Amino acid sequence: MKTSDFDYELPAELIAQTPLERRDASRLMTLDKETGAVGHRHFYELPSLLKPGDCLVLNDSRVLPARLIGHRESGGAAEVLLLTDKGNKTWECLVRPGRKLREGARVNFGDGALTAEITEVLPDGNRLVKFEYEGIFLEVLERLGKMPLPPYIKEELQDRERYQTVYSKEVGSAAAPTAGLHFTKELLQEIQDMGVKVCYVTLHVGLGTFRPVGEENLEEHDMHSEYCEISQETADTINAAKAAGGRVICVGTTSCRTVESWAGEDGTLEASSGWTSIYIYPGYRFKVMDALVTNFHLPQSTLIMLVSALAGREHVLAAYEEAVKERYRFFSFGDAMFIS
Repeated sequence: MKTSDFDYELPAELIAQTPLERRDASRLMTLDKETGAVGHRHFYELPSLLKPGDCLVLNDSRVLPARLIGHRESGGAAEVLLLTDKGNKTWECLVRPGRKLREGARVNFGDGALTAEITEVLPDGNRLVKFEYEGIFLEVLERLGKMPLPPYIKEELQDRERYQTVYSKEVGSAAAPTAGLHFTKELLQEIQDMGVKVCYVTLHVGLGTFRPVGEENLEEHDMHSEYCEISQETADTINAAKAAGGRVICVGTTSCRTVESWAGEDGTLEASSGWTSIYIYPGYRFKVMDALVTNFHLPQSTLIMLVSALAGREHVLAAYEEAVKERYRFFSFGDAMFIS
């Protein structure tokens, strides 16, 4: 199967640049994974598509305000994007301008409460950066950092909580698990009140999620790694739902990748944590997930391959074609799809 098999035409004006005023007012396309039948609703109607005994799995990761804009001590602007905490106040980072930020270069941010030194240039062009600050790093970031919005969003975000889910808790993502952005606390309460179990996993989303598949043969793609966790409480909730005949409905590809990474061959889960580089594309047999709430994904991405593994490439591409025709909003701040 070729990467180009997952391409589709998307007019640029359908890429959502800002979130809607009301989270659950986004549109919700329904897709029957068996027949390919498509329906059109709004996200606040999601409860009507759920049944008592179903289990909704949400990713509670919180986005780090990881984009730091400062000035080089030698003069000129500089930008640092945090990727991975290496310990001892050192992070692997993306930097701009790369040619000016070589080993030994120093950068100051904001009022000088945060300074940084490039300690190593890595083979892939990323940098190891050592930070100096007083107090708690997360508090410094909350004050000085900006949200690391995806490259296809050009607008400045007015309220950075709109790039966080209402249930986000565990700080560590470089990008939001965007399928969850449609939920309000009230909608989640309504879902629980009708007898649907709600549980949480954690997967810290890496910037690799936006990296296109470069190989024409999709099986040759080198999948990025992300850290994820499942608690015993969540494992027990999912196992009980499956045993009772309920559906396991993942909210977002990140929740899907987490449960599928740690599932036994019989589909049961135990408390687990670690790095996953699971790569799901057509031909994959899902062990846990029965249905998926997801946004619309980039052409030729690993994410559109994952939804195609669930619903079939032809069904997914036909649904995307319908979404374009019906002027759905695409990507992070866009509309949603419920595949069941």
